[in-house]
Amino acid sequence: MTKKVYIETSTVSYLTGRANRDVVLAGHQQSTQEFWELLGRGLDPYVSALVVKEASEGDPESASRRLSAIDAFLILKTTPDAEVLSEKILEAHGVPKEFPEDALHIAIAAVNGMDFMVTWNFKHINNPFTKMMIRHAVENAGYECPEMVSPEAFLGGNNE
Repeated sequence: MTKKVYIETSTVSYLTGRANRDVVLAGHQQSTQEFWELLGRGLDPYVSALVVKEASEGDPESASRRLSAIDAFLILKTTPDAEVLSEKILEAHGVPKEFPEDALHIAIAAVNGMDFMVTWNFKHINNPFTKMMIRHAVENAGYECPEMVSPEAFLGGNNE
């Protein structure tokens, strides 16, 4: 069965960034490259207009690499339903109010029925302390919360 996967901006950045000397970050980059090769094989990739906006910011050459990496993916729009859900996530303290974009990523993924949200953002999204609050806010609003994971979660397993 095909799974819908929302690719958050941090994942795109790890894929296209220059090789990092830090062994942990270099490992994240390698994991992201291996995950990327799985896309299309039981994993349908999606991004949002927010991902496109964030990926286009900063150094023009880096932005070009990021945008090229996601060029073929379906783009989800930011809807009023996603904006309302984003506010509920912020109100539930699932994501700090200073980072509304992170709540909006989650809301867009949930409203669009994504099975997974792939991110390297362990601070505000893929965090064991906030995931529970995020999940409650999403489910209390009547949506199913996507599983929030890093690219490593897909490696070495069966994606079918």
